[in-house]
Amino acid sequence: MSYDLVVRGRRIMTTAGEQPREVGVTGGRIVAIEPLGNGLDGTRVLELGDDEVLLPGLVDTHVHVNEPGRTEWEGFASATRAAAAGGVTTIVDMPLNSIPPTVDVAALEVKRKVAADQAFVDVGFWGGAVPGNQGDLRGLHDEGVFGFKCFLLHSGVDEFPPLDADGMERDMAELATFDAMMIVHAEDSRAIDNAPSAGGARYSSFLASRPRGAENLAIAEVIERARWTGARAHVLHVSSSDALPMLATARRDGVRITAETCPHYLTLFAEEIADGATTHKCCPPIREASNRELLWQGLLDGTIDCIVSDHSPSTAELKLLDTGDFGQAWGGVSSLQLGLPLVWTEARRRGIALERVVEWMAGRPADLVGLSGKGRVALGHDADMVVFAPDDAFVVDPARLHHKNPVTAYEGRSLSGVVRRTLLAGRDVDGSTPSGRLLRRGGITTPSPAPEG
Repeated sequence: MSYDLVVRGRRIMTTAGEQPREVGVTGGRIVAIEPLGNGLDGTRVLELGDDEVLLPGLVDTHVHVNEPGRTEWEGFASATRAAAAGGVTTIVDMPLNSIPPTVDVAALEVKRKVAADQAFVDVGFWGGAVPGNQGDLRGLHDEGVFGFKCFLLHSGVDEFPPLDADGMERDMAELATFDAMMIVHAEDSRAIDNAPSAGGARYSSFLASRPRGAENLAIAEVIERARWTGARAHVLHVSSSDALPMLATARRDGVRITAETCPHYLTLFAEEIADGATTHKCCPPIREASNRELLWQGLLDGTIDCIVSDHSPSTAELKLLDTGDFGQAWGGVSSLQLGLPLVWTEARRRGIALERVVEWMAGRPADLVGLSGKGRVALGHDADMVVFAPDDAFVVDPARLHHKNPVTAYEGRSLSGVVRRTLLAGRDVDGSTPSGRLLRRGGITTPSPAPEG
């Protein structure tokens, strides 16, 4: 038979590791994987170079697109172009910092309408859990959100207020009745209130204002409330390595809890951050080098499930680059386009195989949100694929990023690994013709595009 697309290469990242294979794609899905040399016939044929690896498209389940309402910070067109340029073929959008936040079905429909004709990769949505919207949770779940996000302290925007621990428990109990997941920004508000002030340009002062203890206390609350309710819970952007033993113990006890970390916590460290470098401000903060090494160990031993970007962009003005005031600058690191080379650069220095990186950034995030047809080059999966040159290198230039605002903590950094081509459902993402689909839990909202040819 003839396929819509055949990819041939000596380095195809299958579920059994890198193998010389031919991959046949029809109707946007992988329908054949055979040994290299079998001569699969395709309307289009892509021959990989010897320095290239075919990877599954990455799945980034923690992205703030900010549209509508704060589209000057980012937007679906710019965010999904950046995603594709970085080898990410699926994103799940956070319920804030858009206006309105995704806390009811009407707000979800607003987001879907805005995203529908702008997405260059596939897009799903999280719902929000805030005071007073418990009655909206089931409706959002039935409309296909992948779970619900809450904060345990001020979110940074007034329209998305936090829950206290008891409110989180009540919502978890509700979510448990339909097996939905609560994802949590875990920092304890009282611990933050009692910490030193974050004002000024000294990074050490900012770090002291967001102590590990605040994160540890909040993660302990998430664990216990998940234990009591039986709900599924997920800890977002873990930065404190102190919390890892708690998470590991909870899992051994049968608590249904997972955790993620982010490229900035795995690649940057406090000792190298210059005073006034508000490009590096995020919450929870980037901690010490010794802490970073323990986060890597948490990935290797399985305590941390996956790596996602927490792409949280803003305008350059909100970063206060002129004054460098950590107390007033917006907190967030933009890295949607850079995640794969960032993590790969650090992983290879540690002797960690590319296969592990791909599992942390594609397979496991897909598993987290139940996207069983994504995150792996496997039969029956979506033909979301990336041609990656792991030994190639580049220097980060903000002007070459597709993020709406050229603000990055990685300017001038030399990275290994270049994304040369990204395919969504077997078609090249060209950056000019949006062909991404809107995803919902258990299915899709919009159909795949017709095959070429």
